[in-house]
Amino acid sequence: MNKFIKEIIDILKEKVDLSLEELERTIEVPPEEKLGDYAFPCFILSKKLKKPPDKIASELSGQIKPKELIEKIYSIGPYVNFKVDGSKLAQEVLSQICKQKESYGGDESGKGKTMVIEFSSPNIAKPFGVGHLRSTVIGNALYNLYKHLGYKCIRLNHLGDWGTQFGTLIVAFKKWGDEKKLKSDPINTLYDLYVKFHHESERNPDLEDEARVWFKKLEQKDKETTVLWKRFKEYSIKEFQRIYQILGIEFDSFAGESFYDQFIDSTIEKIKKAGLTQISQEALIVDLEEYDLPACLLRKKDGATLYATRDITAAIYRYNTYHFHKLLYVVGSAQKLHFQQVFKVLELLGCPWTKDLVHVDFGWILFKEKVTSARRKVMSTRRGSIVLLEDVLNRSVDLALKIIQEKNPELEDREKVAFDVGIGAVIFADLSTRRQKDVNFDWEEVLNFEGQSGPYIQYTHARLCSLMRKYDKPMGKDIDYDLLKSEDEYSIAKSLLDFPRQIRLAAESYEPSVICSYLLELCFIFNRYYQKERIITSDEASTRARMLLVKGTQTVVKNGLAILGIKAPEKM
Repeated sequence: MNKFIKEIIDILKEKVDLSLEELERTIEVPPEEKLGDYAFPCFILSKKLKKPPDKIASELSGQIKPKELIEKIYSIGPYVNFKVDGSKLAQEVLSQICKQKESYGGDESGKGKTMVIEFSSPNIAKPFGVGHLRSTVIGNALYNLYKHLGYKCIRLNHLGDWGTQFGTLIVAFKKWGDEKKLKSDPINTLYDLYVKFHHESERNPDLEDEARVWFKKLEQKDKETTVLWKRFKEYSIKEFQRIYQILGIEFDSFAGESFYDQFIDSTIEKIKKAGLTQISQEALIVDLEEYDLPACLLRKKDGATLYATRDITAAIYRYNTYHFHKLLYVVGSAQKLHFQQVFKVLELLGCPWTKDLVHVDFGWILFKEKVTSARRKVMSTRRGSIVLLEDVLNRSVDLALKIIQEKNPELEDREKVAFDVGIGAVIFADLSTRRQKDVNFDWEEVLNFEGQSGPYIQYTHARLCSLMRKYDKPMGKDIDYDLLKSEDEYSIAKSLLDFPRQIRLAAESYEPSVICSYLLELCFIFNRYYQKERIITSDEASTRARMLLVKGTQTVVKNGLAILGIKAPEKM
């Protein structure tokens, strides 16, 4: 809680019959500057006082007085509004940023708590498709958010490495596989075999039964099938690691679905002992009809287990291993019903921590053209119907390099900057869309240096760094904060002060787009200021104050980009 909100609470508590926690939760940041810097909505008092909220606001604003940090108190409609002292605001926030540096914006609210985040989770033996980008970058941003708030964070990559599809792959490899091709280009070879199997099975349905038999052998630890499956998995993890390195993302565990197979029987036995199971059409299920949910299928009639069985088992294992504060599943909205079933079975099983399981769902990635045409026109390499993530990243880097060569051909390390800008552009395009909406991917917007894009924020950061190189003097000493008195300077300082609140909002809503919107607004305010004012002038006192504001803005922009998993180039 910042000092200004603390003072507002001190002012209000003498006249308002609410707890300190209720007051803190109720105080808002108004959407427009004319409405003040902070506001207290009086709706919460209306029922108790039996008065309209606008009348309460009018009376209350006349009864309370400003203190040290608050300059003015007034009412507008049902709100009591507070205007803070501008120079004191600038002094408070800039001294905080100078002291805390890269940790500014965070706190220790998560100290002693563990946040487990499952994200990315591609299927082995398939290329890394663009469809896995959202889970990957949203999960990574959430990891960075919670780390910033003091949580111990565990990153889980729940690989899709088990199930009947591996029987499919084994059949395909035994029938049509080529060892030389597998060694030279393992992932594309395996995916081509997977596609071929499904084409062939349309003409010969018996292949599906054959695949189920081979997966049953895999579950029974048959030596031949296990050796093949392990090879496919090792090839896949090596390829995934290469893509994660491009994105700058790491994981603490690659324990996929197969890892939990050893605990499946124990889990099913627990569910049976709890009296939750029954047999339906020779399959083992948990009937969830009374909860308006379809039955949760635990084991098929051939004895094979399913996603739900493995996810129930994994949740129990993870709680026993990590004793998490929360377990987040960063998985697409299409799996909403699946998680409702899994969570309900765990709740019925008597797991009190089920309330701490959260499905962080998200929409699809769509290109500006229709998806089908995008797959033909936009990408250079295709396998089946998958749009390869690496193609998207490579094209973005190539386009970024082209733009840099046109705008700044003398730039040092052009290729490195283009890489950081191109990768950052794709990540920002994903994260800036509220996660439950579909991402409409438009190359012109994604790489627009002057629009609502990642490169725009990175370019602003480079501009801030350029100013600091030009000034090249120690900052933060002998500052006259009264010199930061223009409207834009006040707006920048106020925005910097709001960064910690925006981090908490993003973490509470599992919504990295909050940070994207915040950074875009901060950069817009700074660039407006930059166009109107000369920052480095012959007036040393004014320049010192303004350059400290520049340094504070640069620090917050860099911190915000780091949370999103995006690099902050110092030159562009």
